[in-house]
Amino acid sequence: MRYTDGQRERTRDRILDVAGRLFREQGVASSGMAGLMAAAGLTNGAFYAHFPSKEALVQEVLAHRRQGRFTEALREGEPPERWIRLYLNPDHRDRPGEGCMMAPLAAEIGRHPPDTRERFCAALGRTIELIAAHVPGASEADRLVRAHAVFGLMMGTLQLARATGTGSASDAILGGGVRAALALCLPPGG
Repeated sequence: MRYTDGQRERTRDRILDVAGRLFREQGVASSGMAGLMAAAGLTNGAFYAHFPSKEALVQEVLAHRRQGRFTEALREGEPPERWIRLYLNPDHRDRPGEGCMMAPLAAEIGRHPPDTRERFCAALGRTIELIAAHVPGASEADRLVRAHAVFGLMMGTLQLARATGTGSASDAILGGGVRAALALCLPPGG
């Protein structure tokens, strides 16, 4: 199949978008190639014109994940309460296909090859650096340690809230996570 100018890139981007959504909703292992390509409106054979393997697709999704409201709030210098509440809210909990890639894939990526884990770590590192700019610490190293703690807490909170459903227990988990993450963002003794 011949592609017109820009069509190849648009098709590749569509595959990446669909794969990212399905990976967040179903996990990588549960997202079959046939279903993924059907959701993208393409045949299975078209996949290999863009990616040599499913693992290569996973790596590209991790490297080119879209930036959501949470990341935008961090980049724009919003206060911690704003970006924490963007991440730990019922809408983000209930719509994993549109949210953060890190929380739904963290445990699964640990079982992937080193190259894939490196892509995950690179994406995680970019998020941690953004958070570190918003948390207190005597040095950059201190801020990075605290940023890891804040984001680890946020990811774990989101995972637990999703695991418990959409009721009051899940809402309480989100609320507790917000309070704990905010406490980590206060200056020592603050």
